[in-house]
Amino acid sequence: METESEPYVRLATLRQLHQVVTDLNTARSLADTLQTVADGVIAGLGYELACVNLVRPDGDLVVAAFAGNAAAEALITGRVGSRASWERRLTMGEGWGDLRFIPHTEGWVLLEDDVPQWYTEGPEPRFEDEWHPQDRLYAPMYASGGGRELLGVISVDKPRNGRRPGAWGREALQMYASQSAIAISNARLRANMQRALVRLEREQQALRASEESFRQAFEYAPSGMAIAEMGGDQHGRLLRTNDALCRLLGRPAAVMRRYSFADLVHPEDIGLLLRTSAEGGRAELRLGRRDGSYVWVSLRNSVVADTADGPRFLLTHVEDIEERKRHELQLAHRASHDSLTGLPNSAELRARLSARLCQRPYAVGPSAVEALDAAYGEAHDGRGETPGHAVCAPGGFDFDPVPGGGPFDHHVHMTAPEGDVDDGSKGLAVLFCDLDGFKSINDRFGHNTGDAVLIEVARRLTSGVRDGDTVARLGGDEFVVLADGLGAADAADLAVRLRNAIIPPIRVDGRAVRVGASFGIGWASCGMSVEEVLRSADQRMYIEKRSRAKVHRRAG
Repeated sequence: METESEPYVRLATLRQLHQVVTDLNTARSLADTLQTVADGVIAGLGYELACVNLVRPDGDLVVAAFAGNAAAEALITGRVGSRASWERRLTMGEGWGDLRFIPHTEGWVLLEDDVPQWYTEGPEPRFEDEWHPQDRLYAPMYASGGGRELLGVISVDKPRNGRRPGAWGREALQMYASQSAIAISNARLRANMQRALVRLEREQQALRASEESFRQAFEYAPSGMAIAEMGGDQHGRLLRTNDALCRLLGRPAAVMRRYSFADLVHPEDIGLLLRTSAEGGRAELRLGRRDGSYVWVSLRNSVVADTADGPRFLLTHVEDIEERKRHELQLAHRASHDSLTGLPNSAELRARLSARLCQRPYAVGPSAVEALDAAYGEAHDGRGETPGHAVCAPGGFDFDPVPGGGPFDHHVHMTAPEGDVDDGSKGLAVLFCDLDGFKSINDRFGHNTGDAVLIEVARRLTSGVRDGDTVARLGGDEFVVLADGLGAADAADLAVRLRNAIIPPIRVDGRAVRVGASFGIGWASCGMSVEEVLRSADQRMYIEKRSRAKVHRRAG
């Protein structure tokens, strides 16, 4: 089963990968992009050496960028390897998805081919997955689309941890190669577009030729392009769209001319679109398709002029990033959820609980009339203040100024019901659940049976709560339920219902096993830390566990 530290490692890797992918899109030229690709492998993926081999027009591959070793960079940068030799390498060894790994036991036959390479020194491996100095790992970069046109190959060497990459490292390298291919394609496209724009501005005598060059670059671009009006009553209206954008959104060009991007953008992204500047602005947002669905795109704006003194238009490059967003969401989900049960993990539980708490403890609040007067600035002491009033009203909004913040704090403060008697007050209940008898099942029937029991318990807990509640796996056989808007009696009833849902036998591989459950009910309250909230519920759980008869906790 997954250890508790792995989600943090994955989240850190995801942040590094997100940063280096972001850097890919900030490079201005193709040469800068290629060097950024090589540098990103070193900075974000944990390798000491990286080489970018770019496909030339004649099909051979040239070493276009190198990172990690100045001597090796001077030795092989600019050298060319034949396409045949590269295709041979990309069919050898082991296929890790799109990656190709050639172990040293097979790579010796490549020492004499014409592919530029470097040689690293090091001891013989001491264990099976240790990296050998002559191991080779290649990440091909393919153009977007179904043709899988090879753009180049990233070669990596010397992992910093000294081991061959595992499944997580392979997926990260493969996704990085995919994003690098998009960045290289975009850099080439930008170079073509910039050359077209320069010709439009400087070559007045060759205006018709420049317009044709621009038209071809626009119409046949592999990603979406659009030209819109700037200024006036029709500002932002689409004047022209290329075939790639029409296919992406499922709308013909004649229909697209009825809209602006503001008409097509997802309602939650309209503010981001309006904040995107015309010159050099970029944004990642969702555009609506004809079928009512939305697709994630990257917008990049630039301003072009019809003639030197003519009207200006907005040129927008629209790149489909749906696949990258899907990968990011998948990676983020893996980092924040338990791999066995699919429930939010300990880190995600703490993040959700922390979002509901603030550092300002609850105190007795003013009356409803006084709170309303205070909200509208009515004074009770002649100075615009209400003397003797609390920091916040129970379960309501705090209208007092917050140091370092805005004039009003609209945080909904969390309070806890007083004692175990239901006085009608509501709060965020934290139910700490520990399974009784689970260890004996693990010891007697093995971890596979134990895992199946945990999965079924997670399902029963999830089925027993409301849609807005949270069920998380804290670790081992411990679960936590967050349920808002409950009173003391409500929380006790919920604990009984969940315990009764867990008690029935669980069938695993033809046998029925039983587990019990002990619940401790704590309450989240502003002024408490996340750990204090969880510790309070944990302590109440152990009090309940000790108070129950031993016979009720047996299982199996």
